[in-house]
Amino acid sequence: MIRTGIGYDVHQLAEGKTLIIGGVEIPAPFGSVGHSDGDGLIHALVDALLGAAALGDIGQFFPSEDDTWQGASSNHFLADSVKRVREAGFEICNVDTTIILQEPKLAGFISQMKYNIAYSMQIDESLVSIKATTTDQLGVIGAGKGWAAQAVATLCKADGSCCS
Repeated sequence: MIRTGIGYDVHQLAEGKTLIIGGVEIPAPFGSVGHSDGDGLIHALVDALLGAAALGDIGQFFPSEDDTWQGASSNHFLADSVKRVREAGFEICNVDTTIILQEPKLAGFISQMKYNIAYSMQIDESLVSIKATTTDQLGVIGAGKGWAAQAVATLCKADGSCCS
């Protein structure tokens, strides 16, 4: 059995905040506004994983109203979600993600993000795809007021027969 989940997250950007994407701190004069570390890429990935396994969404397990998660690393959310997915009898076959951010350019950070995400998920880096794009100056993202991320996760039953 193959299962697919989709995740999406968006964060406002503000000066003086830290910009963390894929568990990597990106040098910038602005960063994500968020309850945790504001890592929208990992938040979208968590929703994709949980959705593929029909386990709910990030807000059910790490609600913004719970001060426990104030400033928390999203890597924790990812590792916990992977554990839940595996406990439900699934393995991760592939994840594909897209970061939507006008600036700064992210090409130099993608390999570090892939490593970090693969490590947190305990999977091979070859199963992680990360792409980055802009909106060509259009909309809130193009104006530099926010950023977004999309993720798709493919799971199969833990016997691995569909992932080989």
